[in-house]
Amino acid sequence: MRTIPDRLRPLTGHRLFWPALVLVVMILANTVYRPGFLSIEVKNGHLYGTLVDILRLSAPLILVALGMTLVIATGGIDLSVGSLCAISGAIACLYVSEAPDQNSMSTLLTALALAFGAALVLGMWNGVLVAVIGIQPIIATLILMVAGRGLAQLVTEGQIITINSDSYRAIGLGHFLTLPLAVFVALAVTLLVAAFTRRTALGLIVESVGGNAGASRLAGIRSGRVIFLVYVVSAACAAVAGFMMTANVSSADGSAVGLWVELDAILAVVIGGTSLAGGRFSLGGTILGALIIQTLTTTVYAMNISPQTSLLFKAVVVIAVCLIQSPKFRATVSRRRRGRTPGPATPQREKEQVPA
Repeated sequence: MRTIPDRLRPLTGHRLFWPALVLVVMILANTVYRPGFLSIEVKNGHLYGTLVDILRLSAPLILVALGMTLVIATGGIDLSVGSLCAISGAIACLYVSEAPDQNSMSTLLTALALAFGAALVLGMWNGVLVAVIGIQPIIATLILMVAGRGLAQLVTEGQIITINSDSYRAIGLGHFLTLPLAVFVALAVTLLVAAFTRRTALGLIVESVGGNAGASRLAGIRSGRVIFLVYVVSAACAAVAGFMMTANVSSADGSAVGLWVELDAILAVVIGGTSLAGGRFSLGGTILGALIIQTLTTTVYAMNISPQTSLLFKAVVVIAVCLIQSPKFRATVSRRRRGRTPGPATPQREKEQVPA
């Protein structure tokens, strides 16, 4: 007869079970700490509440983490996504601020196109360094991480560019069908990435390159092109995230926009169950990881934890989450709780147990 743990093993063995469980526990803990945490109200036809804010604020992180997932799946890393957010936001806000009519739709589309194109070029730069020249991903993207932040400062001339554009502000604060527009943008990008990676052979090719690039090359897969592509996709996702970040505050600060978002994106990918060694990846796990990070950030602010200790608090929680979803760690804890199981009987012991 199957025991309850045996019946639950298929569920607990699913890669999304533990991230989903952690997210539910965090929501329940916030509800106990703040009874109004789950309350949602309608104002002027729009939904407002803490949960809605978490969805809206997690949208940029979800976008960055999606691109990071594909990069990590190939065995690489992209440390430049934060700087790319700053560059794209700075270029877009600079163009809008100098336009005669900031609310013009043509002004908005032109600004987004210029900033998005610049991000794609920089993504190609990362791809060339990694896939063509052969520089290690952490070094190649570290170059743009440092230089890109300086480039964003150069675009803004070291100042905070403030805009007064309702159309641009709608990217981060607008609503559609009662929900924040940013949520639908993140959802659309997620569905697009999922369609290309799970409904075509692209996802399998990315995983094969991350699992063994040499074997994939021998099998006829042009791994260099795949690696080049994922860095371009990562840059594109970071550019859209940069639009959201600057639209939320109607300004662009080259030194602050997207600061350390690359670390949160990596944490979201790891929490979602994707291995940093490359290979198989989980888009659903990445989204859950991003929601966990944003929920944790909201919890830290709600508990009035000082900025000096908030990062340490987040680090402790993230380590705990990674340990909880580690099969090896859970097996070790389970063995210690049950105690040492008796080993197999030796021939001498079997001989002693035979009745006379």
